[in-house]
Parts: sequence; C-alpha cells; structure tokens
Amino acid sequence: MSARSIRRLARSLVLAGLLLGSAASAHAEDVLVFAAASLKTALDRIATDWEQATGHTVAVSYAGSSQLARQIEQGAPADIYISASTDWMDYLQKASLIEDATRIDLLSNSLVLIAHGAQAEAISFGPDTDLAGMLGDERLAMAMVDSVPAGIYGKMALTQLGLWDEVAPKVAQTDNVRAALALVSSGEAPYGIVYATDALVDENVRIIASFPATSHAPIVYPAAMVHGSVGPEARGFFAALSGADAEAVFRQNGFLVPPGHGDG
Repeated sequence: MSARSIRRLARSLVLAGLLLGSAASAHAEDVLVFAAASLKTALDRIATDWEQATGHTVAVSYAGSSQLARQIEQGAPADIYISASTDWMDYLQKASLIEDATRIDLLSNSLVLIAHGAQAEAISFGPDTDLAGMLGDERLAMAMVDSVPAGIYGKMALTQLGLWDEVAPKVAQTDNVRAALALVSSGEAPYGIVYATDALVDENVRIIASFPATSHAPIVYPAAMVHGSVGPEARGFFAALSGADAEAVFRQNGFLVPPGHGDG
C-alpha cells in the first residue's frame, strides 16, 4: 500500500471517529482541518462556500487547540491546523509536524466577560471589580486554564487585574471555549470568559465587559499545513482561508484580520 493510500485510510478512520454524526464524507479528495473551537461558526460557512465552488469536500474537527495539537502529534492525518494559540503551533513546529513555510497569522480576537440573558447589564470592569462577589455561590465558566488558549488568556487577564486568587475556586473549567459559552447560554453558570466572536453567535448571552488588551498576551490564530499532507485540494483550501471571500466571513463573525490578507 502506498503512502498516499495509507493516509487516505487514516483520514477515513479519523473522520469516522472524530466526525461521527456529521455530513462529512471520507472521499479521497477530502480536506481534513483541525481547528480551534471558537472558529466553528465562521469556518463552517467558509468550508461550505468552498465546497460549492470547487466540488471538493472539507471536514473540520473542532476542539481545544491543545487537544488537536496532541492528536496531530500522535499521528492524526490532518491537512491543516488552525490554533487559537501561537504556543501550540510553536509546539508542533518544533516537532517538525507542520510545514514551516506555510505558517501564517490568520486572525486575532478579543476576550470578554459574558453574562446569561440578553438583558444583562454592562459593568465597569477592572482591578476593583468584585467578580467573586458577583458570582456568590455560583461558577465562572472558562475553558481549561492551563491548556486551552481561551482559558489561558482568561487566567492571565484575571491575574494581571489581581482577581484570580479570589475567583479561582469558583471557576468551572470546560474542554473548550464553546463549552464554556454553552454553560452561560443555558444558565448553568451566570458568567463566563470567552472570545468576543463566541458571544456574538449566541442570543442567550450578552457581553458585559471587555478585558483590556494589555491584560493578556495577544490573541493570535496561526494556521499552517500539517507535514505530510498530500493532494492539491488541501493547499487550495488553505490558500482560500486568507482570500477575500474568507476574510469577509471572518470579519462578519467579529474576527480581526491582519493587514495583507484578503488578496487571494
């Protein structure tokens, strides 16, 4: 069996395991993308538009950036990796698991505090905010604070503002940022820390405060081709991610696009 055939078989197995229940099919021309969970709304639209334009199919596995990086490290045959953290892209690059020349900073984002309910009132947020008091006996929803980028940024911001020590015992940690959003959306948690783009897609939550950009490291989404990816379809979709059509979708969903993207 050729290396290409082996990769096709492995991709089919990954699609069966990771995308069970989705409409994605495991054709040889499938593009398999591993992407940070916060990209789902925008990337689903971009993938659908590209499929209609090219006749090829795109399968996307969404999870925390750390989880996806570990899966690639363990041999998952992704074609493209899009992280919400430069650290996890650096991790794969140091292990020679991405194609260095393809790496780009695709997007950026901002960090916000959300509350359950569209009528929640905005607050003035800073070092003097009694966030622990606001929570009372309830929980603050956050992605895993030691491994998932949104959680790492959130912990960093709360620490910089001097609020982490009091809030830490009240944090409900989730596998990814969309799971944290879901806790607040359902009312299981009154407040949560997510990306601004996540809050925009859920009518059951409201942004009540934004974290200062200086309170955490820059939120950058690097993207790269995974080492060993085969076939022109994956490279075609990767190029499309920084094209004008994709830029428009990303911007509509609240992402910031670095200068120079959108030219094709």
